[in-house]
Amino acid sequence: MTLDLFAENNKNNQNNNQNKAAENAALRIEEIRKLIEGHNYRYYVLDEPHISDATYDQLMKELITLEQQFPQFYSNVSPSQKVGAKVKAGFSTVAHEVSMLSLDNAFNDQDMFDFSKRIDNRINNKTILKFACEPKLDGIAVSLLYKNGELVRGATRGDGSTGEDITENVRAIQNIPLRLMGEGYPETLEVRGEIYMPKKSFELLNELAQKQGTKKYVNPRNAASGSVRQLDARITGQRKLEMCAYSVGLVEGEGLKQTHSEILYQLKNWGIKINEHMQIVEGVEGCLEYFKLLSTIRNDLGYEIDGVVFKVDDLNLQQRLGFVSRAPRWAISHKFPAQEENTIVEKVEFQVGRTGAVTPVARLKPVFVGGVTVSNVTLHNMDEVARLDLFEQDVVAISRAGDVIPKVMMNLTSQYMQNTSERELDQSYELFRTANHIKVEAPTKCPVCEGKVIRLDGEAVYRCTNILECSAQKSESFKHFVSRKALDIDGLGEKLIEVLVDNKQLKHFDDLFSLDVNQLADLDRMAQKSAQNVLDAIERSKATTLQRFIYALGIREVGVATANNLVLHFLNLETIMLANKEQLLEVDDIGPVVADYILQFFEVESNSLLIKKLATILSWPDVVKQEGLPLTGQSWVVTGKLSIMSRDEVKDKLQSLGAKVAGSVSKNTHTLVAGEKAGSKLSKAQTLGITVLDEQQFIDWLEQLEA
Repeated sequence: MTLDLFAENNKNNQNNNQNKAAENAALRIEEIRKLIEGHNYRYYVLDEPHISDATYDQLMKELITLEQQFPQFYSNVSPSQKVGAKVKAGFSTVAHEVSMLSLDNAFNDQDMFDFSKRIDNRINNKTILKFACEPKLDGIAVSLLYKNGELVRGATRGDGSTGEDITENVRAIQNIPLRLMGEGYPETLEVRGEIYMPKKSFELLNELAQKQGTKKYVNPRNAASGSVRQLDARITGQRKLEMCAYSVGLVEGEGLKQTHSEILYQLKNWGIKINEHMQIVEGVEGCLEYFKLLSTIRNDLGYEIDGVVFKVDDLNLQQRLGFVSRAPRWAISHKFPAQEENTIVEKVEFQVGRTGAVTPVARLKPVFVGGVTVSNVTLHNMDEVARLDLFEQDVVAISRAGDVIPKVMMNLTSQYMQNTSERELDQSYELFRTANHIKVEAPTKCPVCEGKVIRLDGEAVYRCTNILECSAQKSESFKHFVSRKALDIDGLGEKLIEVLVDNKQLKHFDDLFSLDVNQLADLDRMAQKSAQNVLDAIERSKATTLQRFIYALGIREVGVATANNLVLHFLNLETIMLANKEQLLEVDDIGPVVADYILQFFEVESNSLLIKKLATILSWPDVVKQEGLPLTGQSWVVTGKLSIMSRDEVKDKLQSLGAKVAGSVSKNTHTLVAGEKAGSKLSKAQTLGITVLDEQQFIDWLEQLEA
């Protein structure tokens, strides 16, 4: 064979191999496209995924790789084209060949009866009509135009006659098919529906915005609208939007059924998502029952709805009924009470809770939202005030979904001040700030008692430090003071304390010990004997322990174990009261935050005076430094549910043996006593290699120790 013949044969072989590779690639590309389209249908339309996300991602990666290697097989409707196109300079306009009409609204049952009566009168109807019922999704209406099953255009509703061309953006939305499935669809099919943002996607979007310091969206509707109108379709694709079909527009060719509901089910078979709650009901009574049903499940849905749409199901009847103005006579939207409205923050006041938490509360210009008139809304803490950039007289968006507490979703004035091009945020109020707008600042004094208000590092809440004197905290302080683990005054229950505090008979803890039998017996549901029983219990409580007394004072974060550790470390009350932060940090289980709480408590002069007075009324045995006990110097932790001994009994026993009982596991923990459902403390102890005893092992160990 000559050299030329050899080269020619070699070239032919290479061409044959390339052709074979291309044929194989074409087959595989088409196979993967069909697989992905099928999985998209099961995931987005049927909500029945058959493969994992990782497997789906592998298929998509393989498809993109093959399409890059063999660009001759490019297809505009390949699933790989949902990654998004280049950034556009702006949107062109689209003229709707069949107008996208709005709907008349019903706001109550009578409106629905009137709607039904108008239909009956117009067509002289004597039968019970069937209505197709669908949730009214709170998003942006769109038109999808398919030619021979391929998506060729996407458009917004606009003014009903002309919309914006958002083709590249709708192509990037995962549950919108680039080509229809199956067969039998018309040559030209315009699908109409709503693009919306699921609640979970909305939460993630705003969480990301908060982390990045960018603008947050007021609600999922605004988020969907803003996402669909992104000039970069890749951003639209990242926003986790969905589209749900509710009707068809322009249709050329055969293939559609003769009722609205049957057409929707056809769309579902062709790969278009429809709402899973679509139903057919009979008569206006059926419509009202459906409305009630949707009202009860509304807040459990994964997306926002603002009402229900009712349509005469029979297309022939729709044609006979026709249209009035810009709305069909055969359809109506029954709206839920608004869940979001805008209003003015007239003033911000601060309330003091039972634990001393100072909470900002916005006094609003009354607004009807979610079925009630809202005039007050809590702002939770100053971090929330800062997030909202709130001034008095600002315009805010208020949300109230179902029966939940109203919430300030967004400060529209602040949004306007940051971006003055967005006046469309609200047209019913002036959004710019004037001299009447006052910035909301944290108080330095308690609005109830004028005690010092502070916020510790790492905490979101401001608190009144005047725990024992602040009237807003008084009832809770007394309830804690007499509780079983504190002074243990039997018979002095919560309601009796509240009455005594309200009657000003209990102002300070020492007032407990000056109550007389007549004061108590004169109260409702209190007889002479029960009053005397309470006084006897108060008398018995005078003999206590220093640990119980320290716990009874109600110092924030100082529980039974911490009180015990304080006493065992400092041995007497005076030393505890005079300890500085460095000395407090030497106590086991006391960190910087708890040390600050203790310091702040004793720095309040009225607290110190009251404690000294109580020390003359109460008595406790001297505390002796524990030495030579078997568990001296050891730190133990008790966790989980115990059935034989109570956790308090276990702690008391350990402390009597010299152990320090801590609230958390650390590398310094000697042993963990773990009951049922011990949880994270058990896991941490096992990770650190710390000795773990279950309840029975602990009891057996105690018996051996005491034998």
